[in-house]
Amino acid sequence: MQDSEETLSEDSGFPAEMLNEWMAGDEFLLDFSSGTIAIVLAIIAISVTGGVISRRYLFPKIMDLISKSERIDGKSLLAPKSLGWMLGFLIFSELLTWLDNNTNPVWDASIAQNAIDWSFTFFLLGMLLAAYRLVDYLDAFIVVEGEENAASRRSLASVAESIGHLVVALLAAFVVAGLFGLNLDGIIAGLGITGLALALAARDSVANIFGAISIIIDQPFNVGDWILVDDIEGEVVQIGLRTTLIRSSADTLITIPNSNLVNSPVENFSQRRFRRIRPSFEFEADSDPSSLKQFCEKLLEKVKEDPRAVKEDDSWVKVNAFGPSMVSVSCNFYSVQSSASQREMTEDILLLAKGIAADCSLTFHEPRLRR
Repeated sequence: MQDSEETLSEDSGFPAEMLNEWMAGDEFLLDFSSGTIAIVLAIIAISVTGGVISRRYLFPKIMDLISKSERIDGKSLLAPKSLGWMLGFLIFSELLTWLDNNTNPVWDASIAQNAIDWSFTFFLLGMLLAAYRLVDYLDAFIVVEGEENAASRRSLASVAESIGHLVVALLAAFVVAGLFGLNLDGIIAGLGITGLALALAARDSVANIFGAISIIIDQPFNVGDWILVDDIEGEVVQIGLRTTLIRSSADTLITIPNSNLVNSPVENFSQRRFRRIRPSFEFEADSDPSSLKQFCEKLLEKVKEDPRAVKEDDSWVKVNAFGPSMVSVSCNFYSVQSSASQREMTEDILLLAKGIAADCSLTFHEPRLRR
């Protein structure tokens, strides 16, 4: 117990002198005077109030200022109870430390020091818990919808979330180890001794982690892209620290190790600048050559006039083969990079070809047994 007869230096000033008057007196409970108990209770009330205010008002305002996205509500994101407890324990620890260093409280010094140490420890745990939860919302700070590089930012956010969870978990493990008095120096030394064995055992995991880094740096694809790799085709849903999730056309999730992705050819359909349309038509073998040529010229001219058509210089319609009973006409067109536009334009080309063929008095080939 701190000696009640100790006095502060003359330059302590307000409010220390007033607090000393409040806390002076005989020991009342657990070596605490009644005045000291009242001051400690007041500190607890201030800490709780500060935690509630920060949780409900301060942190949401900060979120509204720094967030680049309106997809989430700052009041729900930055208002978990862990943030309130975190700041509450910090306020309690700092105020109690100030009281111990600047006044002469009548209390049991060991109890007070334990309260300071434990409150600061709970502050650290609350901070780690809040950080682990906030990692899930990194995309709110990294991704800005509508930007040209929004897809690459989503990929970066996906990997950053995985790394963030790992870092927070490791920090929490060290904090808990220190809380229970474990020798961290011995643990670190042990990691150094067994590092080689762990590296050999986890070489696949290490390769996957470096694969994730390679994907972020080289950007062969991003979250949201439609890719084909090793006969697996689908949309990239998530790029994790070890694996990448792909949603197939059957709406199933496929997990691919990142090391496989960086060591295999990846066909990225979403990076196409245009889509190719290659219809073909078969006419009867006795079709008039001039009518065939007229059909090719008219169809090419009409398609080039379509606003969805691109790469006009590389578009063509030509007779490419003759058979015993038919003549074949092949086409090569390009549409804008949109699957919907490609389907619509393909349909329009087929219907247009039917009309032009009728105008040119051409008859489509009918497969049948001929004598």
